[in-house]
Amino acid sequence: MGLDIRGLRHRVDRVLLVVLIASLALIALLVVAWHTRSSVAELGIDVAEDTAGPGLTVTWFGVSMLLFDDSETQILIDGFISRPRLSDVVTDAPIANDAATINYWLHEYGVWRLAAIIPSHTHFDHAMDIGAIANRSAASIIGSESAAHIARGAGVPEDQIVVVGDTPEFRFGDFTVRLIEVPHAPIGSRGAVPFDGTIDEPLEVPAPVSAWRAGTTYSILVTHPSHTTLVHTSAGFSTSALKSVRADTIFLGVGMLAGLGPDYIRRYWISTVTTTGAERVVPVHFDDYTQPFGTIALPPALIDNVPKALDALGSLRNTYDKDTEIVLPAFGRPLALGAAVEAPDPAT
Repeated sequence: MGLDIRGLRHRVDRVLLVVLIASLALIALLVVAWHTRSSVAELGIDVAEDTAGPGLTVTWFGVSMLLFDDSETQILIDGFISRPRLSDVVTDAPIANDAATINYWLHEYGVWRLAAIIPSHTHFDHAMDIGAIANRSAASIIGSESAAHIARGAGVPEDQIVVVGDTPEFRFGDFTVRLIEVPHAPIGSRGAVPFDGTIDEPLEVPAPVSAWRAGTTYSILVTHPSHTTLVHTSAGFSTSALKSVRADTIFLGVGMLAGLGPDYIRRYWISTVTTTGAERVVPVHFDDYTQPFGTIALPPALIDNVPKALDALGSLRNTYDKDTEIVLPAFGRPLALGAAVEAPDPAT
């Protein structure tokens, strides 16, 4: 019985054609899914008002990067200005600091009185640029040993590097900053933490995003005579870590929160907002960090259902903390936290 070469080739061609059509269809579906995303305006939450003038302010620069400023001293939480492309993140390609955009940010927003840079943990979307920013200022980098290795890899002088020890509280001008260790959100496969572990040697760039390991995660309490603010950037929580903490405002991380389920979200709200008695909740880490710096867009619903998470938070507010307001931050616009504190009159 002879082999029908022509028939075999015909069948192979048909199989290849089917595979090609299926692949093209899958690519088309993925493209459509990637571009299917809600807008920030559709979230149904008011954006905080633009508030210039004297007093304590905080300005949001995307993801969970926050600049506190009381007109004398500036404190920066997280440092993420360089935005890698989606392809770089997906393929774990080497990425580097965007010097031009970092310089623009420093100049455009008057970041000339920076005393401290405090990464909440050391994933790339929180700590990628802390060394580059420190090298352009006299600011201290305060954080875990992993944060110190990011700084060392960038060539930051050792006297600007402070590793949190047994006394995780620091004073800068009228600011007191306390770092409280908390879990990172279990948003990886089967409840794992993505890129878990520590950075154990100086991290030099370019480097792949996976090189920025999580390190220690902190909830950061920023106390000022006019206001107390808690910055909680990862949607992880401990039922006991914040029991003694009181805050007027909480910047609450909501990245990938929707996928953790209603019961998790309820316990997260109670352990952070209800426990601290916060009167104002400002969600952060809700935007797509592969967009250019300054472009605020929600991630595709395929990746993270932000509207679902914020709807859940709104319901929990109505259940547990009816007097607490929820407002969204606006990129690059200062939000007033407290009135200006007048110095005492020496004559009195």
